[in-house]
Amino acid sequence: MIQEGQARIPSGCAISGIFSKSGERFSGADIIQSITVMHDRSNGLGGGFAAYGVYPEYKDYYAFHLFYDNQQAQKECEDFLHRHFDIANCSEIPTKRTEGVTDAPLIWRYFGAPHTTRLSASQLDEREYVAKCVFRINGSYPGAYVFSSGKNMGVFKGVGFPEDIARFYMLDTYEGHCFTAHGRYPTNTPGWWGGAHPFALLDYSVVHNGEISSYDANRRAIEMYGYKCDLLTDTEVIAYIIDYLHRKKGLTFWEIAQVIAAPFWQTIETMPEEERQTHEYLRSMFSSQLITGPFSIIAGFEGGMMALNDRLKLRSMVVGEKGDRVYISSEEAAIRVIEPDLDRIWSPKGGELVLVNLEGGTA
Repeated sequence: MIQEGQARIPSGCAISGIFSKSGERFSGADIIQSITVMHDRSNGLGGGFAAYGVYPEYKDYYAFHLFYDNQQAQKECEDFLHRHFDIANCSEIPTKRTEGVTDAPLIWRYFGAPHTTRLSASQLDEREYVAKCVFRINGSYPGAYVFSSGKNMGVFKGVGFPEDIARFYMLDTYEGHCFTAHGRYPTNTPGWWGGAHPFALLDYSVVHNGEISSYDANRRAIEMYGYKCDLLTDTEVIAYIIDYLHRKKGLTFWEIAQVIAAPFWQTIETMPEEERQTHEYLRSMFSSQLITGPFSIIAGFEGGMMALNDRLKLRSMVVGEKGDRVYISSEEAAIRVIEPDLDRIWSPKGGELVLVNLEGGTA
């Protein structure tokens, strides 16, 4: 409790993540408990979760989560989806009335596979086809927004404190091997359903605490490659940068970390020759994807989770391990509330990548 005369500066948003390296699925209740501890880092204008492994019965289908402003937008968007995908199932995402969550849009999900004929005619690989369809909907169908589009994963987000959003979506009824969470404290962008974290494209999702001072440069650069940033929140561009570097350019997540939070040139100059050449190449080839400003991020992806601070470590991040579980959070208390008896706990250095994968996997 804050005493009279004291001031608490929470440094903005809250992020948290839990990952089971064995792939064991667990309830969303743990991530809810973790993010709730950091309630004061949010202001009720955005909360959300990404959950991996939650749709095993449809694991071979892309799970599209959509917000609709009205039924006309839904009808027009569904016509597009049925033309481009074979839809195995569709329904409203289950929600319940929750105090603190108001003005919710229509929220639906669709499990689909690319229409074979259209995919063949497009001459695109499957994931690029899906990504282009997502941007087509978000850019050309007013009142419709795809906010999740990966396989066997889903994003659940909205306007409210994260614990309220969790109750709204009944997140404790889902089980997965990875959960990430975000409590938002927007300072210079609006609070709206599409602008809440996580931001996702295909299986990549990002939660972020901080501010991207390089946003305009990053946005202009990434939009040259077919991405469109129109969600009024700077974090969106991080998700697209990760997708571009990993899926399109084939970089490893270690290499992606060296691009996003690149060492300073004076640091690179002191490195051994081979290491120096690697960093010089990454900084030169992908200079437009360097992110500046204070940040800590957690990114989920198929088979793994990564976390990264800015290179000056201007935002807090703590990592804990217990057995096969890895916990990452803005505050140690948000980890201890779930697992008080940790095998190991530490704070990563600025620019230091934290990467965990499912056993037997690589990234």
